[in-house]
Amino acid sequence: MEKGSRSLPAGTLIESPEITPDELQLAVRNHSMPLEALRYDITPVGMHYLLIHFDIPALDMATYTLSIGGHVRRSLSLSLDDLMARPATTIAVTLECAGNGRARLAPRPLSQPWLSEAVGNAEWTGTPLRHLLDEAGIREGAVEVVFTGHDRGVQGEVEQLYERSLGIADAMRDEVLLAYAVNGRPLPPQHGFPLRLLVPGWYGMAHVKWLRSITITDRPFEGYQQASAYHFRTTARVAGAPVQRMRPRALMVPPGVPDFMSRTRFVEPGVHVIVGRAWSGEAPVARVEFSDDGGQTWAAASLDPATSPYAWRRWTFRWDARLGEHELCVRATDAAGSSQPVEQNWNLEGVENNAVQRVRVIVGRPEQQQPPADSL
Repeated sequence: MEKGSRSLPAGTLIESPEITPDELQLAVRNHSMPLEALRYDITPVGMHYLLIHFDIPALDMATYTLSIGGHVRRSLSLSLDDLMARPATTIAVTLECAGNGRARLAPRPLSQPWLSEAVGNAEWTGTPLRHLLDEAGIREGAVEVVFTGHDRGVQGEVEQLYERSLGIADAMRDEVLLAYAVNGRPLPPQHGFPLRLLVPGWYGMAHVKWLRSITITDRPFEGYQQASAYHFRTTARVAGAPVQRMRPRALMVPPGVPDFMSRTRFVEPGVHVIVGRAWSGEAPVARVEFSDDGGQTWAAASLDPATSPYAWRRWTFRWDARLGEHELCVRATDAAGSSQPVEQNWNLEGVENNAVQRVRVIVGRPEQQQPPADSL
């Protein structure tokens, strides 16, 4: 890291594998989920992945209000007590950052340098959004519902409140919640206290935190986070496809013990039960496969039932670990037929990169390793 290096704009492509000072600043503010947390059906809040675009706003529960207006028959202003007095729903939902896997791309888009652990599965409690939209009365001609957060900053040289939108049909789905609790406790500040949007099945950018207002519009929303950010494109000359639902992904708890720096795993010979989780926001996970030779051959893993339609599924595989070096891989396929690619899915923003996980494993102590074939 060079002293005095200048700040680079988001979207810059980095040819060097070295992390820049700008990326390091993001990485120390945000965090991924330790892979060993895949053992838990419900991720402890402190282990759940976290991404904060700007700053955590200072909000007071006693004075907090949410406004609902725009292309409606009746505008609403609701306190947190008003919202908590309404019918409540608790659902387990897997959330994943759209940029998960970005740091493995080459060249690497300059942004939060995720590897593959930007995920978590929590139980969220809140009130269905649909009931509030019905109460406000969406007028004929309405097109989208815009969600505005209290967090403010500059991105793409645009000063903005963080805002995203959903089409009317998506916003009216029964599972979309205004959530005020996670894992049975009030939202912590970093996860959107006192109120956030929850859109099961969608990547994390859609789940607007620190909700300030909900506005129904009669035209498409063209704010920065919607129209410019979170698009899959391989060239800056086209707008690309907007990112929405999570693509299939499976992750494993790496077996054995790690080397401190490289995270290479050391495993004793014998049968080991490999455990992990798999999810997809597009369709239910239908199959998980395991490989110990870098993805050249695959074998079916066992799948447990999902705890909710929007939560990851536990899978297991009995692996016979034999002396030598192995590259363990795992891939998920959903009921729509979408499967994880073996190679990286490169694009300008580093989004939707759901390439298979790879874990380097050495079975046996160094003196037990077989010599290379060309040395025999």
